[in-house]
Amino acid sequence: MFRSHTCGELKINHVNTQVTLCGLLQRSRNLGGMTFIDLRDRYGITQLVFNMDVNAQLCEQARTLGREFVLKVTGTVAERSNKNAKMPTGDIEINVTAVEVLNESLTPPFTIEENTDGGDELRMKYRYLDLRRPSVRANLELRHKVAAETRTYLNSQNFLEVETPVLIKSTPEGARDFVVPSRMNQGQFYALPQSPQTFKQLLMVANFDKYYQIVKCFRDEDLRADRQPEFTQIDCEMSFVEQEDILKMFEGLVRHLFKNVKGIEIPELSRMTYADAMKFYGNDKPDIRFEMKITELKNMDSESGEEQLWKGAGDAFKVFEDAQYIAGICARGCASYTRKQTDELTDWVKRPQIGATGLIFIKHNSDGTATSSINKFFNEDELKKICTHFKSVPGDLILILAGEKNKMQKALSELRLEIGERLGLRDRSKFSAHWVIDFPLLEWNDDVKRWHAMHHPFTSPKIEDIDLLKTNPGQVRANAYDMVINGVEIGGGSIRIHNKELQQTMFEVLGFTSEKAQEQFGFLMNAFQYGAPPHGGIAFGFDRLCALFGGADTIRDFIAFPKNNSGRDMMIDAPSAIDDEQLKELNIYTRK
Repeated sequence: MFRSHTCGELKINHVNTQVTLCGLLQRSRNLGGMTFIDLRDRYGITQLVFNMDVNAQLCEQARTLGREFVLKVTGTVAERSNKNAKMPTGDIEINVTAVEVLNESLTPPFTIEENTDGGDELRMKYRYLDLRRPSVRANLELRHKVAAETRTYLNSQNFLEVETPVLIKSTPEGARDFVVPSRMNQGQFYALPQSPQTFKQLLMVANFDKYYQIVKCFRDEDLRADRQPEFTQIDCEMSFVEQEDILKMFEGLVRHLFKNVKGIEIPELSRMTYADAMKFYGNDKPDIRFEMKITELKNMDSESGEEQLWKGAGDAFKVFEDAQYIAGICARGCASYTRKQTDELTDWVKRPQIGATGLIFIKHNSDGTATSSINKFFNEDELKKICTHFKSVPGDLILILAGEKNKMQKALSELRLEIGERLGLRDRSKFSAHWVIDFPLLEWNDDVKRWHAMHHPFTSPKIEDIDLLKTNPGQVRANAYDMVINGVEIGGGSIRIHNKELQQTMFEVLGFTSEKAQEQFGFLMNAFQYGAPPHGGIAFGFDRLCALFGGADTIRDFIAFPKNNSGRDMMIDAPSAIDDEQLKELNIYTRK
């Protein structure tokens, strides 16, 4: 070994010990008679001391060393006179007796420090330098620990880690595949897996009983903060289980990870139906760290027959009368918002990505009165009636949207999260985890006029809803579940279809001909004829889980070599063109 110790382990008890350290030059300070160098490796930083009075030649050599030079130093550990309590090695320093330059470095294009001066694109181009920064390295160390603890838990539960193929068959459902041309099979293509779904089901047919894999997956879809073209899943499957067994097993995994990675004991996970998630939060992955539920004023889809909350003058308010859906949220303690603040919120909901045409507000004033942006249409009694319906108290601000139901639910969901952020209710150091269950099995695609699987074609319907598959597909509930933590879908799965007849029915509802179903998934349906056990599973977004534990909004910070928002690797400049000879071998030709 080049070194006797790392730069993060030396303490006061090592004083007078002869040591050899290796690392990179973080910074150098020339103080005339003394030169100080901070030497950095993966484990920490140690201060080196060069004394002109003790060894002038060595001190002069130290002053020629540049940032990020790779050094090997030998010396004696000494107690520091000016200790640095912020550093684990802040009680000691090294009186250097010899230094060897193992490699020189160009001046880095940005400072390799916590508060770097490098922008995102520059740091991605030189990612190998960005990874030297302690905070970035700490993210990768966190990722390693999450993976290690995942394996510890699943191994203890008798799961078997099995690798599945990366070159597979393209499937028509879900996101777009990345395809790989085959040189040996001219004109044919592999696909990179969006998930190991069919293979893990085949492992259950093979009687493997409990499978897991921390696996790379690929989807050719538009990118955002929590998406990359290649990502990692904790992929799991179990045989002879019902939904309850899956929920308990993987709630156990997540509680194990919180305890052993974060040092946090989280309570038993609550459960919420998809219908309630949409009704009260406007989306299927609600952040329940704070209350602020959506309250409906009017929903023309409702058959409740309840009397409208407004009469008289309110009947003349066309926005309400013509709207399919009217609902809002109650922002506690926000009645003091100024006109400027409410106008800013109105502009915020009108942004294209939110899609509302306007925002109605009602202030439940501290003196008990109620005023609103629609005073000319509603008298105070009507406004107070609405305040009562929202269970507001003096000092609260009610924010209301009206319009088409699906669009307004989405807008209210975003508005709720924005208000929660502004009020400091979305504390990254607090965690609230829960299950969302009873999803619809299918969703109608109006563009192609057919049903699509909301999860995937192998999701089992609820047993009591199977008869509805051919008569009323939109009412069929899936035997599916998502785990949501702090408003992020961390994992999702389902009980699978395990008999050929039901799988064929599912393909028919999805618009597959029997020939197309056999072509795409015949291998799976054939396997079901050989005694497939009841089975189900789940996949966790490993990158998302790491970002959540790290308190970050983007998964990119927890991937060693990520792509940018255009799907490009700025460091190696990929994707890139390939030469004509390679294209010819693959029987692919481009037009000049």
